[in-house]
Amino acid sequence: MTLRALHDVPAPAKLNLFLHVVGRRDDGYHLLQSLFVLIDWADRLHFERREDGGLFRHDLRTDADTDAGIVLPADDLCLRAARALQGASGCTLGADIHLDKRLPAGAGMGGGSSDAASTLLALNRLWGLGWPRARLAALALELGADVPFFVGGENAFVEGIGERLTPVTVPELTYAVIKPPAAIETRSIFTHPLLRRDTAAVALPAILAGSSGGRDSGASSDPGDTGSGVAPACGPAHEASASARAWATEGFGRNDLQLPAEDRCPEVAEAARWLQARFGNSRMTGSGSAVFARVSLNPGTAVPRDNHGATPAPAAPPELPADLPAGWVGRMCKGLARHPLVHWAG
Repeated sequence: MTLRALHDVPAPAKLNLFLHVVGRRDDGYHLLQSLFVLIDWADRLHFERREDGGLFRHDLRTDADTDAGIVLPADDLCLRAARALQGASGCTLGADIHLDKRLPAGAGMGGGSSDAASTLLALNRLWGLGWPRARLAALALELGADVPFFVGGENAFVEGIGERLTPVTVPELTYAVIKPPAAIETRSIFTHPLLRRDTAAVALPAILAGSSGGRDSGASSDPGDTGSGVAPACGPAHEASASARAWATEGFGRNDLQLPAEDRCPEVAEAARWLQARFGNSRMTGSGSAVFARVSLNPGTAVPRDNHGATPAPAAPPELPADLPAGWVGRMCKGLARHPLVHWAG
């Protein structure tokens, strides 16, 4: 049966639970190590097959979106992804792409990269190409450093410029995510004199060892940093065994981009303080300006399990405090075990 359309295709955001700059290549690209985690705050896309080969992106915005600063460029990553797949595959089909932009722009949450990845996955399906995930991921890297992560479908330890991914199983925690009404040019962060570029690189086993209480990870000298919460390798992904606390901002490392971002944009520091005062932790994601905090539904304890060792269905996440400053956007988010489209490519 020929598919004619795919509707309500999610493009979830990500959080960087930590982000270290560990070096710089001769070509100027910075080398990073980070833990990327998917969350349920997502854009939505709709795809309609065209027989004439045309590729068009349509905005599904409201006046409220425009008032919130969500303005889409005429030539965004969705169209670039569609053109790249069409060209690489030789496919003569086209598509109308309708984008319902729900993620704030300039947040450091990977919204544009996620849109591109979902476009690759959806058109691969809509056009009947049958490309495997590895082939899509190789094409994704040409579109941007974060795009392969979203194509990969799993939470991951990310290295290099974003091309080296190691799947990691992360507890499905609740996060408060807020974004002040400010955007930061990424280049200004990576050229900032306060940016630390020499954080010691760590192998994933060293991070994993921190889950049992070890602190000598070599990844951070900040007084507030503690051991990590990732767990030993087990099968194709690394299984989580540590408490939920160690998986977020109180856990391993820091975001090396946060200090320069706060210097460029005081609203980032204000947002971090706002979360810290209400949830006891905070950290910027990506290059900002969004900031997040882990929200404990049962403070000080791990997620409870029943007599059979199974995690019960979580309660509905709490709401953000009502005193969120005017002009800020945010929501309570659940971490995802994997990308909603993980089964769309083999």
